[in-house]
Amino acid sequence: MKTLQKGFTLIELLVVIAIIGILSSIVLASLSSARSKGSDAAIQNTLSNMRAQAEIYYSNNNNYGGNASVSTITCPTTAVASSTSGLLGVAVGSGGLLSLTTDLVSKAGAAAKTVCTVSANGASWAAAAILASDTTKAACVDSTGVSKTVTVTGPNLSTTLGAAPGNAIGTAGTCN
Repeated sequence: MKTLQKGFTLIELLVVIAIIGILSSIVLASLSSARSKGSDAAIQNTLSNMRAQAEIYYSNNNNYGGNASVSTITCPTTAVASSTSGLLGVAVGSGGLLSLTTDLVSKAGAAAKTVCTVSANGASWAAAAILASDTTKAACVDSTGVSKTVTVTGPNLSTTLGAAPGNAIGTAGTCN
């Protein structure tokens, strides 16, 4: 009489482990993509909040800051005088955007991945940040109500302005 052995063979176990490994790598790859898209949404949300806060500042002050000349900087994370950077470095309690620019820098990952500008005499403003999912794209908002994604050069935003391709913000303080 023959005795039957119960259980799985080594080959069967290896096949099951290989299938589980393949499925887990697919899940991890899609989670990474979802995480990047979530970061992009957070950046775009902060920029949208900046636009709303800037309009409140404008309605109270009839300008976007008291700076005499164009102020173009990486978005500030510490207070800067309104006479230097317009509403960008002014605390939100005073109507400025400081907590929002700090939040934007945090979500973008580095100050070099952001750029904020206020035109002379606070006539207009714009802000942009590199997107996590594509470092050739930046989300940009400005005082004209524009909110769009623009193509930029390099992994960091330059504080150089102009209409040239690769600049997120034009010389008039608007999104390119």
